[in-house]
Amino acid sequence: MIRQNGQSPPDRGLNGILLIDKPEGYTSFDVVAKVRGIARTRKVGHGGTLDPMATGVLPLFLGTATKACDILPDRTKAYEAWFQLGQTTDTQDRTGKLLTQSPFSCSKEQVEAVLRRFQGDLMQVPPMYSAVWVQGRRLYDLAREGIEVERDPRPVTVHELRLLHAQEAQGLYSIFVRCSKGTYVRTLCHDVGQALGCGAVMTTLRRVVSSGYRVEDAITIAQAQQLADEGMLEQKVLPVETAFSAYEAVRLSARQAVMFRNGVQLDAQKAGCAGMEGVFRVLDPDGTFLGLGIQKEGRLLIYKLFVR
Repeated sequence: MIRQNGQSPPDRGLNGILLIDKPEGYTSFDVVAKVRGIARTRKVGHGGTLDPMATGVLPLFLGTATKACDILPDRTKAYEAWFQLGQTTDTQDRTGKLLTQSPFSCSKEQVEAVLRRFQGDLMQVPPMYSAVWVQGRRLYDLAREGIEVERDPRPVTVHELRLLHAQEAQGLYSIFVRCSKGTYVRTLCHDVGQALGCGAVMTTLRRVVSSGYRVEDAITIAQAQQLADEGMLEQKVLPVETAFSAYEAVRLSARQAVMFRNGVQLDAQKAGCAGMEGVFRVLDPDGTFLGLGIQKEGRLLIYKLFVR
């Protein structure tokens, strides 16, 4: 968005979390770029990459909330996915080059039995078409050059995996997956297909939960544009504190709040956080979120400050 004088529009100063329902065909960075223009906010980050084929909730962090991107306490994701039996591709999803095609004769009960084997703590080999770094390069860059390298399996956790729908005659199945950060659902589908002996490719993927935020609460890019045009986009921006609601909170006095904002180390006993462990929320007397703190050696220290 450019003004008539050629200058970029002023930053609207939005700070917080905007939930976008990412459409198919967009990268996460495409969405960031679109919202940067819609919100007229230069600082925009996202909370978890989605492949272009995938849709679903993408939390965007605006303004000072970008400080939260790398310290989110809840990294659990949940997805709904469909996979097709009897095929494998080089990307492990329907967008890739077909590698094998095999007959299948799996029943719904057989698929459910195999799914049970993929719950819990697993070691997963990341796909070649992924952003994982190996030998100083992204795997997808190597894959596009036709180079396949050995990948070390990585620990992931599948907290919940269950069958949602079955079209046995077509070999089409949909699953619900709740998993840790870094889990590749298309690799999960591929591995299930391998365990069934016929191969499988993921055909659709929709993220329904990301870091505690649900797709039902997300808006489309078009809706974000309409709200911005009406001057109402801010109504959809969540306070950054919502990302840390699981943390305990400590409320400071007015004087302590000013000192905390200025980086002064406070006496933990007087601040009311003596004995508290880990990271906690720090509020001013009115309950306004100032940032995150930690208690160390009897002092309240800033972990991350979110106020200007």
